[in-house]
Amino acid sequence: DSAGRLDYAVTIAGHADGALRFTAEAETREDFVTCRAGFVVLHPAGVAGLPVAVEHVDGAREQTRFPERIDPVQPMRDLRALTHEFAPGARVTCRMEGDAFEMEDQRNWTDASFKTYVRPLALPWPYTIAAGTRFTQSVALRVAGRPAAAAAADPVVRLEIGAPVGAMPTLALGCDPVEAAAGLAQVAALRPLGIRHLICRFDPGAGHGAAALAPVRDLAAALGAAVEVQLVVPSLDAVEQDIAEAAAALRSAGLVPDAVAVSSAADLKSTPPGSAWPPCPDARRVLTAARRAFPGVPLGGGMFSYFTELNRKRPPLDLIDSVTFSTSAIVHAADDRSVMETLEALPAIAASARAIAGDRPFAVGPGGIGMRDNPYGPAPLANPANIRLPMARRDPRHFGLFNAAFSLGYIARFAAGGAARVALGAPAGDFAVADADHPWPLFHVLQGCARLAGAALHAVRTSREHDVLALLAEAGGARVLWLANLTPAPVRVAVPLHAARVLDAACGPSWHAMRVQPVTDGTLTLDAYAVAEVT
Repeated sequence: DSAGRLDYAVTIAGHADGALRFTAEAETREDFVTCRAGFVVLHPAGVAGLPVAVEHVDGAREQTRFPERIDPVQPMRDLRALTHEFAPGARVTCRMEGDAFEMEDQRNWTDASFKTYVRPLALPWPYTIAAGTRFTQSVALRVAGRPAAAAAADPVVRLEIGAPVGAMPTLALGCDPVEAAAGLAQVAALRPLGIRHLICRFDPGAGHGAAALAPVRDLAAALGAAVEVQLVVPSLDAVEQDIAEAAAALRSAGLVPDAVAVSSAADLKSTPPGSAWPPCPDARRVLTAARRAFPGVPLGGGMFSYFTELNRKRPPLDLIDSVTFSTSAIVHAADDRSVMETLEALPAIAASARAIAGDRPFAVGPGGIGMRDNPYGPAPLANPANIRLPMARRDPRHFGLFNAAFSLGYIARFAAGGAARVALGAPAGDFAVADADHPWPLFHVLQGCARLAGAALHAVRTSREHDVLALLAEAGGARVLWLANLTPAPVRVAVPLHAARVLDAACGPSWHAMRVQPVTDGTLTLDAYAVAEVT
């Protein structure tokens, strides 16, 4: 291995003083090149806003809080121990020895956690641990106090319905030129979807020109859809020329955009805290040139990559009409539980995005489970084995019930958080909503939610939000409730309405229609990863 060799032994031991200690003893047999070698401790996202007592490496102590809004960099540094309450009347101390630890807010990437790790990002990386080096690290957990006895679990999930909280967002499909070209072959399958907005990535640096835009124009016309163009500005110095040429290409293709968002190509890649920012044209210069090239067209700014990058590099609001960003659920982990847990971070992302955007609307996507872009490497990973793989473009769950439940939760979270537009899926390809023969489960969720665009949205919570998420909208005096079972086991939900259409395994493998399921005794049973529309 070109990285060298590191041997280590790990022990896990319980002690009479109540501590649970994880210890690693390591030795390098040869020079070992690494970016990080040591323990990582995850604190759940649910501690956001709670008090925490911090002990630093130098022995200094302070009282602070886990951040409520998502911190763009490291909220805590030089850590030795953290003590916080995890339930009323009970607290835990996490002591980390052997190196200086620091914390980053992983909700930036939609992870449902705060990550405490070694080695500080301010130090150079990658780095070499010389041959013959021995070192020890440990993490010890000690619990004090006793939480109150838990109430008996209710086998039925209950809904708590509140007042109107805004309007349902517009839904859109991601649609780069390749996806548009393939989508033209299945227009008949796409028309019933009812989505009338396409988000087109136009990147002259990737070879896009007027010819590449023609399929987008034709697909938009066939679907009666408006097009928002996400324009990537390729150069550092010829910004005005790049944007003028892009506008000319749109005119030549006969594509009149409903809106335009712009981003420098340099901002498609991430710059970690402590690293030097790469050369990049000034955002004000880029946006001013775009305003000149697209007069009268709503102009968006922000990031075409992830919320992380928006949080670390915010656009000048006085020059734009909206703020945009996206997400992926598999940046750090790709197991089913971790992917569903990313939905827990979305309310914090929405609240933080609202704080960044001020009085401007914010738009999300194209997003979803898989990675359309990889700000942290050359490109999303290939996935020829079609497995659950972090940072892959194609995710096998996209085409199944899992994604229907995930996507309904995604829309519900961002709708409640005030997003003006949410984009998921694509006309074809790795993010397709349908193929020529049948729709995928995602299709039915997008179709149902697209009908509700602009409807009054009601606050709604469930008694077990880790298991079931809900969305409630009202249009024309009638209420529509959507439910998503986020788990691989059946759940029973108490519902206030009477008629239900369910999408579950019984609807496959063709997925042509949701099935009618009776509401019995005021409850509805949802099978694994099922979604339901209740009216």
